[in-house]
Amino acid sequence: MDLAALPSINATLNGIATMLLVVGRVLIHRKRVDAHRRVMISAFSVSTLFLALYVLHKASRGFESLTYNATGGVKALYLAILFSHLTLAMIVPVLAIMLLRYGLKGEIASHRRLARIAWPIWMYVSITGVVIYVMLYQLNPPIV
Repeated sequence: MDLAALPSINATLNGIATMLLVVGRVLIHRKRVDAHRRVMISAFSVSTLFLALYVLHKASRGFESLTYNATGGVKALYLAILFSHLTLAMIVPVLAIMLLRYGLKGEIASHRRLARIAWPIWMYVSITGVVIYVMLYQLNPPIV
């Protein structure tokens, strides 16, 4: 595998996770519990694959960070998105594991209570992951 392709693969995985999270939410609102379970396990699996490939990419580059070269308000916006994304991304795996555990054990009240908090956080992290990729790898101005 060409490791240089990992950022775009990871952005794609984040996009797929976002779509699966939306579909999972629609399914549960339609009371399609089994389909919801399958889709949410898929979302968890896609997010887990993302995390493994993200760490692989970072490790392959010596954990160096790519610099966003914009200035002014655009740079401030990027940094705000990045900070909020990273802060919330640290708790998503824990929340997702807890959601899966509650759901699979049939602890529906606990699952629902946590999902009201965890789903929007997971969505935000998945969406902003794609936004960060676009800003950093597609729209990053050259150094002047």
